[in-house]
Amino acid sequence: MVSKLKWCFRKREVKLIEPNENLSNEYLKSAEETLLVLRDIKGKSNMWLATTKYYSEYFALYALLMRIGIKSEIHDCTIEIVKFLEEQNVIEMGIAKILENDKSLRIDNQYYLKNKKVFVDYNNLRDLIFKIKEIINTITNEKIEEIRRKIREIV
Repeated sequence: MVSKLKWCFRKREVKLIEPNENLSNEYLKSAEETLLVLRDIKGKSNMWLATTKYYSEYFALYALLMRIGIKSEIHDCTIEIVKFLEEQNVIEMGIAKILENDKSLRIDNQYYLKNKKVFVDYNNLRDLIFKIKEIINTITNEKIEEIRRKIREIV
């Protein structure tokens, strides 16, 4: 994971920025809006269901990155950062794997038109967004600085 994080931060699309609570809140709103859209798509399109499910998760996690001050324009790098946050006990283990699997399903259905079945548990998805929101609202400035320091040490 360390070598992947180093690679990510060598790219100009991934970097530490000033933590931004406003952007964090906007991404949380996007996650919640996307979850509402997801309900309307059920049974209509596996492609859009996979895409919408993935982005509801992605936006919630990206909101956390904005709160910490991490910009990532590469989805695989965002997932690596989520793995790092799992190791730092900021978020629970397994979230990166969910995001990884849903990204793969989105790519298969959106770009390769595989029309794979998409399972959505709205309650779990809503709970995930709520947990991330809770972390964003309770994470301390000291914890944010600790995470940023550890990232600087790695990269």
